[in-house]
Amino acid sequence: MTLSHPQPFALAIHGGAGTIKRSALTPLLTEGYHAGLRRALAAGHEVLADGGSALDAVTAAVMALEDEPLFNAGRGAVFTAEGTQEMDAAIMDGRDRSAGAVAGLFGPRNPILAARAVMEHSEHVLLIGEGALDLCRRQGLPMEDAPYFFTQPRWDALQAELERRRSGAPEDNSDGGADQRRHGTVGAVARDRDGNLAAATSTGGMTAKAKGRVGDSPVIGAGTFADNITCAVSATGHGEHFIRRCAAHEIDARMRWAGQTLDRAAGDVVAELGVIGGSGGLIAIDRDGRVALPFNCSGMYRGAIGADGLPMTAIHREEYRMALGSEDQSFQTPS
Repeated sequence: MTLSHPQPFALAIHGGAGTIKRSALTPLLTEGYHAGLRRALAAGHEVLADGGSALDAVTAAVMALEDEPLFNAGRGAVFTAEGTQEMDAAIMDGRDRSAGAVAGLFGPRNPILAARAVMEHSEHVLLIGEGALDLCRRQGLPMEDAPYFFTQPRWDALQAELERRRSGAPEDNSDGGADQRRHGTVGAVARDRDGNLAAATSTGGMTAKAKGRVGDSPVIGAGTFADNITCAVSATGHGEHFIRRCAAHEIDARMRWAGQTLDRAAGDVVAELGVIGGSGGLIAIDRDGRVALPFNCSGMYRGAIGADGLPMTAIHREEYRMALGSEDQSFQTPS
C-alpha cells in the first residue's frame, strides 16, 4: 500500500472491516466515510507534525473516530441484545509497554480517554464497569447521557437482528450486514519523531451481543499492542478469533524472533486468521515508520499519513484517495 519506506513520523487508522458491498454505499455515504477518516488523520498528524508523541497522536485520531457516528465506537456504538451500549477501548505505549484498557463502559464521551486514564492514573491495565466509571469521574473526563450515543441506524440494526432471531431465519450476509455486525471497531497506530510507537483501539462491539461480552479490542496482545523494538498494532475483526490467536502479539513475535518484515508478519497473521473464520484486518507500523494494512475480507475503512502531510484513505481493496488541496484524487495501488 502506502508508506512502505521509512518515515520520520507516520500514522495509520482504521474504522472497521468486513464484507463492505460497494452497492450498499451511496456516493454520499462513501464520501462521509472518507471525510471521517481524513479528519482522524488530520487530528493525529497535527500532533506528530508539532513534535508530539505517538501516544498523543493515536489518542487524538481515535477520539475523532469516536466522535463520528458512522463508526462503531463512542457516539456510533452499537446496541447489545438488551438495548444498552457497552464500549471497550485500549491504548499502549511502545516505549515501556505501559497499557490501559476499559470494557463494558457507558458514559465517557471518549472511551479511549478512559483507557488512557487507567494507564496513567491507576496501577492496573484493565478496568470494567463501575470501577472504570469511578476512575473516569475522578479524572474529570467528559461524560454524556444516552441521547448523545443514540443513533437511529444502530437502533434499527438491533431491531432487525432481534427480529431475525425471533423468526429463526438464518443469518443473511448478502448485503454485508451480518459481517459488519462483527467488525465495528476503530483504531490508530503511530511512530513519532523520536521513534516511539503507540497503538489505540476503541469499539462498541457487536450488534445484539450478549450483555458483558468483550472482544479483542481491550485485550492487550490480541487487538492492541505496541513495542518500540518491533511494531504497534490495532486490529478489527471477529474478536474471539483474534483473542485465541493473540493476533497483535503474534506479529511482534514473528518480527522479533523470526526476523520477518512488518508486511510479511502482518499479512501472514491476517491470512491465517481468515482460514479459521477470523474475518477482519489490522493496521500496523514498525519502528522505522513503515505501515501495513492487511485484511482478509472485501473491505476495511482505513487511512495513512506520513511526514508529507498527504492523507490517503480507502474502503475497498484497490482504490485509495489522496487529498491534494481542496480536491481528492483517486488512484490504483496494491493493498
